Amino acid sequence: MTDPLHRRAFLKRLGVTVGLTGLAPLGRLYSREMAAEVAVIGGGTGGCAAALAALRSGRTVIMTEETDWIGGQLTQQAVPPDEHPWIEQFGRTRAYQTYRDNVRRYYRDFYPLSGEAYAADTLNPGRCAVSALCHEPAAAVSVLEGMLAPYVSAGRLRLLLDVEPVRADVDGDRIRSVTVLHPATGVETTIVAPYFLDATERGDLLPLSGTDYVTGAESRSQTGEPHAPAGAQPGNIQAMTWCFALDYRAGEDHRIDRPDTYAFWRDYVPALTPAWTGPLLSLSYSNPITLEPRTLGFDPRPGAETRLFNLWTYRQLLAPETLRPGALASGISLVNWPQNDYLPGHLIDVTPEEKDRHLAGAMALSRSLVYWLQTEAPREDGGMGWPGLRLRGDVCGTEHGLAKRPYIRESRRIVAEFTVKEQHVGLEARMAETGLPAGEVTAASFPDSVGVGSYRIDLHPSTGGDNYIDISSLPFEIPLGALLPVRMENLLPACKNLGVTHITNGCYRLHPVEWNIGESAGMLAAFCLDTGAAPRQVRADAGRLADFQRRLMGDGVAIQWPAPMAVAR
Repeated sequence: MTDPLHRRAFLKRLGVTVGLTGLAPLGRLYSREMAAEVAVIGGGTGGCAAALAALRSGRTVIMTEETDWIGGQLTQQAVPPDEHPWIEQFGRTRAYQTYRDNVRRYYRDFYPLSGEAYAADTLNPGRCAVSALCHEPAAAVSVLEGMLAPYVSAGRLRLLLDVEPVRADVDGDRIRSVTVLHPATGVETTIVAPYFLDATERGDLLPLSGTDYVTGAESRSQTGEPHAPAGAQPGNIQAMTWCFALDYRAGEDHRIDRPDTYAFWRDYVPALTPAWTGPLLSLSYSNPITLEPRTLGFDPRPGAETRLFNLWTYRQLLAPETLRPGALASGISLVNWPQNDYLPGHLIDVTPEEKDRHLAGAMALSRSLVYWLQTEAPREDGGMGWPGLRLRGDVCGTEHGLAKRPYIRESRRIVAEFTVKEQHVGLEARMAETGLPAGEVTAASFPDSVGVGSYRIDLHPSTGGDNYIDISSLPFEIPLGALLPVRMENLLPACKNLGVTHITNGCYRLHPVEWNIGESAGMLAAFCLDTGAAPRQVRADAGRLADFQRRLMGDGVAIQWPAPMAVAR
């Protein structure tokens, strides 16, 4: 769905109206009890993929979302896709490629593209450095809604926006129902389903259902991972980041009010090991791989050339050069930088008061970064600050100017039948395991593979005081065992909450991998409904596993790389 008017009608069918200031609830939105064959709790990237997979398989679905935007890190967290170098050819599911094709179609249909951009098979609206497809969050929302729209019209999908899970009714090792709350109205809806998929950003269904899970960093004695700490650190969790979008208006003054906590954040030096380079609000930071100081450039003017790498184009969402001359006065850039990684705390298994404090702190850090860029950031021409920088809350769907939610890199993780460790995917660890040299060694091959992915093991600084842990990894597979809780029978992870470690979460957390996790979980739930087998029976029985893998491949989910991939990232 790309037509904005179609989107408005779509939202009305969901019980939501679009007002001048956003999405407003219409009284009592939902019935007290609803039932479907698959319940997807969380409407993020993995949740949308899971819902689409179950729907394609002929099943009815209820999907919930805590904001008014589905899409998770693609939309309400405003993070453009982080993808591997082969994404245009391989290493993504057919449905994820459809999503990417639809994003490009969105821009071709509605934007005054230049002739060159319109004709480009690999159109990249932002012409950014981080991805082959940087685009605005609202484009992702429209595309995802469009992919779901036929199922809404057919009555096979119910989408509950602005709700959060608050209770689960559990009978032994099975979830009977999950209750979600619409905070604005106080209405609770109880969802009954044979299968529940946890696609929340923090794995919120796990504690509600009593599912066994881990948080933070496991110890080296638990996992044997070379980069694991000596002792378990359950509160040591990757930084979250409250992203925001900016454009630049030369000669104008769009400085925000000085944040109350600006002095604190301007002088804040992260207490990390190895040491950070100095104040967080700086154009210098720790190189993720070497941990040596690295200084970046910043110049938001169209076509500007900087002596150092220009952060402005790093995650640019829309570039003036993509459109016809005069159509866009300034690029729109998304700020998801080391400088707004929030380190004083996290949101997992903390009190409501602590959660609110850290959310407010992360927002204050990002607003302080905006103000610093506008007033004090050093310029290569010797000046300080760019007062023409303008917060684009409209791009992120908010009035406060930032994204709807912070970017969550690390979730609770199930205790799984099989856990992916550094020894399975890390380059140096695989060389030690196999005795093979770089260029010949590959990631571990899993006979129960249900997907593929590739990304460096990229851990941002963490709340436990670790600096970057950035390790070369090899193109990897997603084992079915990592989607199976050791005890619960009808709960499946569909986001970053699968059986990985603190270390391997660093390469399993990115957009196309999260999509594949959700898609495979949705197809597994449908397969189990079709065959009457439990998820763990599918893995344990060679015939059932082969049938399921054939179904995955028939629906466009690759379960192996096309050739032995010995290319480290």
